[in-house]
Amino acid sequence: MIIDRRQLALLTGASGLAALLTPGSAVAQAKQFFRIGTGGTAGTYYPVGGLIANAISTTMIDASAVATNGSVANVNGIVGGAMESGFSQSDVASWAHSGTGVYQGRPKVEVLRAIANLYPESLHVVVKKGLNIRSVSDLKGKRISIDEPGSGSIINAKAILAGYGIRDGDYRAENLKPGPSAEKLKDGGLDAFFMTTGWPTAALTELATTTGIELLPIDGEPAKKIMAEFKFFAEDEIPDGAYKDVKGVKTLAVGAQWVTSTRMSADLVYEVTKALWSDKTRALLDAGHAKGKAIRKETALQGVGIPLHEGAERYYKEAGLLR
Repeated sequence: MIIDRRQLALLTGASGLAALLTPGSAVAQAKQFFRIGTGGTAGTYYPVGGLIANAISTTMIDASAVATNGSVANVNGIVGGAMESGFSQSDVASWAHSGTGVYQGRPKVEVLRAIANLYPESLHVVVKKGLNIRSVSDLKGKRISIDEPGSGSIINAKAILAGYGIRDGDYRAENLKPGPSAEKLKDGGLDAFFMTTGWPTAALTELATTTGIELLPIDGEPAKKIMAEFKFFAEDEIPDGAYKDVKGVKTLAVGAQWVTSTRMSADLVYEVTKALWSDKTRALLDAGHAKGKAIRKETALQGVGIPLHEGAERYYKEAGLLR
């Protein structure tokens, strides 16, 4: 049985969730759909989203992970009603809510609300092994994929390139997702591509094994300049061996966050947040993906630059993480 709009409206009240859970009630067997917008299937958002969706699904919540173009597309999908929630880089969420950055001149997404901070997303600058490219500054004139419009990675890629003095027109830009970028780099059609993602990610794991790659560092004065201009970046590091035979590098990171909107009822988001931090979810995250271990309740509020959803806020107060 699918809940229609009138039933869903009734469930947004304080008694709605109780009605949903009461045996024998008219909606006792109904499920509320809770889609999670993620990213491309070759990245980290998609598998992590699948783990979380599986973990939080219950007799009353039918959660599913949806492949998308990433952060900006997820924010747009939430606003447009195409999904109930989604993953977003912390920078994109903050820009959307405040109408700044890439959202300058556009309406503020004031309905956007946070459920949790998840894990740091490292900026990967990937080059094919053997091209003698040692620095981001060496990418001038090269063939580079900066990801698709609608992703957070494209925003970050342009910021990093600019920090090293490389502007639009100084390189041959392509707009491909990580999977197609990896294939094109393997075939010699690209020199480099950018990804903002938690490590390790499937596209790079395979590429490192089959073709051979190197990662470029983002450090020193350029990194300081970038962090001074864009406050949401933090120092980070991709360690040796994160990918087979690939030397680790210092880089920058943004937070991966789970966001929703004020249209979702407080009771529903409370249950979703509670399920996220359950023992069942903990076990699935620890066993299911390397980045799952970084998703910790004690860092759930770290770097959150938009308001919490009232349902999530209620949970964190009960858990002693908020006063």
